[in-house]
Amino acid sequence: MLLEEQRFLHEDLERLEQGISDRVAEDPRHIRDRLNRDHQISGFLNRIQDQSKRLLDIYNDTEGLRSKEIQTISTGDHFDEFYKQMAEIKEHHRRYPNQPVENLERAYKRKAPGEGESATMEVDNMFTGEEAFGRFLDLTMLHEEYLNIQSKRVSYLQYLQIFDNFGPQYIAMKRAEKSTDQYFNYVGRIAGYLESFLRRTRPLEDLDKLFASIDQDFEKAWEEDSVLGWGPEAQPAGPAAPVTEGTGEGVWCPDCEKEFKNDNVYKSHLSGKKHIKNAEARQARGETNGTSGAHNGHVNVRGSTVKRLKERAIAEREYRIKRLASTMETVRTDSRVNVERKQGMTERERQMELDAFFAESIEAPQRNGDDESDSDGDEKIYNPLKLPLAWDGKPIPYWLYKLHGLGVEFPCEICGNFVYMGRRAFDKHFNEARHIYGLKCLGITNTTLFREITGIEDALKLWDKIQRDKKKEKSGGENVVQMEDADGNVMPEKVYYE
Repeated sequence: MLLEEQRFLHEDLERLEQGISDRVAEDPRHIRDRLNRDHQISGFLNRIQDQSKRLLDIYNDTEGLRSKEIQTISTGDHFDEFYKQMAEIKEHHRRYPNQPVENLERAYKRKAPGEGESATMEVDNMFTGEEAFGRFLDLTMLHEEYLNIQSKRVSYLQYLQIFDNFGPQYIAMKRAEKSTDQYFNYVGRIAGYLESFLRRTRPLEDLDKLFASIDQDFEKAWEEDSVLGWGPEAQPAGPAAPVTEGTGEGVWCPDCEKEFKNDNVYKSHLSGKKHIKNAEARQARGETNGTSGAHNGHVNVRGSTVKRLKERAIAEREYRIKRLASTMETVRTDSRVNVERKQGMTERERQMELDAFFAESIEAPQRNGDDESDSDGDEKIYNPLKLPLAWDGKPIPYWLYKLHGLGVEFPCEICGNFVYMGRRAFDKHFNEARHIYGLKCLGITNTTLFREITGIEDALKLWDKIQRDKKKEKSGGENVVQMEDADGNVMPEKVYYE
């Protein structure tokens, strides 16, 4: 029944469009919800394409089945045809009594949490914990592989900055050493990871078009020999010394990759063990030996072609990595900042932050229409470590929290056992109204002498001592006999007689 299938496809397309419209109207706050929405829309768009192809095939009617069915129901007895099709339907359900029926009205409708919506979303298994639902890159395994294939030692933070650079100052490998399978697999894994990351984080973008443009640009650059680091190597011109590749003043040996000042030194080194060993290794790699294998002036064309094809495959992957990395520069910067921030945290703090992040993404409350109208404009602040808020209402950086010692508590009994976080706030509070009011309640008027005193008992003892000293000084001053010398200077009697 092609007409019924045609009607079903039209209904399915309309339901899919409505499902996309409902999801586009949403504005999820958490990145997990946004990614899940985008992947659902991407799946709907792919289904629209598949269903549209099926519908076009029915309308094209290459076999004439649709025209035949229309002619059948439009001629003859309509009731006979009706009962005939109804009997076929009954026979089908009799054979398959437990076949599920697809309800298009509910198939693409967004379900509320209480309507059986699964707590596990599509994106939960797409990202690692380090990626944080596409916010950061996770190149830890590739960094270890990078350290294994070459001798240059760099930290993971430095690797995030240089992983798309393949020059000699970034990777300690010569051009010939890059033709190994190990290096080829390494650059292939980087390119594959970046492509996968883009597909997971940007499901609604036309990434196939981006990848095709990268391939076209590489083809053009390769034909023009403008791919950085992969230009054609100079070939030997004859039995004489090879073409110079060094400073341009001496003689270059491609086997030893060394420059000699004159022909005599160059010719004498040809019989050395080191040169012979380098020449055999270069010949085993399929390269052209400019001294022992090309005395007749001919080049090993087959070996050169195979080598060039290898270099082209590696250069294509390096070029793709550079282009893909340039499209996610923001994510790369955020990843470096995140690594720097985590380096100042303990393992327990990192685990707490990760648990809080996943707990927030899973247990985020679903707001209904009334709640949204009441809390319109209120943005939930992500603060799992309970950090103090800055002037803009957002938590301060964790390194600043540690720098000022804001995790250290300083209680003050005079202030009603109020706890001050950090030494700075504690020192500042001695001049604030709360502490001064607490001292006045104890009968203490001179507050400047009571810095660093937080206990009520200590403050009272100090105040009593100060009062006793004042009385003693006052009483002692009253009993002092004043004397005046010949010049009219007044002084105590003891000083006068001394």
